[in-house]
Amino acid sequence: MSRKPELKGRAARLARLFPAGPRQAARTPFVLLVVLLLGGGLIGLLVLNSALSEGSFKMDDLQKDTKSLTDEEQALQRDIDSYSAPDALQRRARELGMVPGGDPAFLNPDGTVKGVPSPAARQSPEEAPAAVRPPEALPLSRTVQAPPSPASTLSEPTGPPAPSAAPTEAIPETPGR
Repeated sequence: MSRKPELKGRAARLARLFPAGPRQAARTPFVLLVVLLLGGGLIGLLVLNSALSEGSFKMDDLQKDTKSLTDEEQALQRDIDSYSAPDALQRRARELGMVPGGDPAFLNPDGTVKGVPSPAARQSPEEAPAAVRPPEALPLSRTVQAPPSPASTLSEPTGPPAPSAAPTEAIPETPGR
């Protein structure tokens, strides 16, 4: 049998600092800790990746919506520009029976008149569009009514309404109201 030699002096003091005999550290808790850390990291990466891809899909949908709304806005702006062009305004004004005004007169701050006003030129009946009715043919009241049903429009007589005996002020219709 082999016996370990006894140490003396400095060697004995150093030997007391270290445990006697070969001891194995418990590996199970360390391995479990490493496996848990790696598993948690992988699950965290999976959650992060799915959240990023979901955000990417939402961003793509929002970009498509933005593009379609921008296209719609540009189309509406083109319509507004075409309706507010001077030639379109002039054509619509003539359709409503308006005529170009005469020479204007201006009032100065002190109350004097600058310029000589002239009346607007009258429009001949040939130049008037057929779709515009004269003010006598306009209804006298502007109450809002429900649109007539197709059956009632067939039974009602067509043509302009008869003028009333009492003159009342008719409100001209304005487009866009």
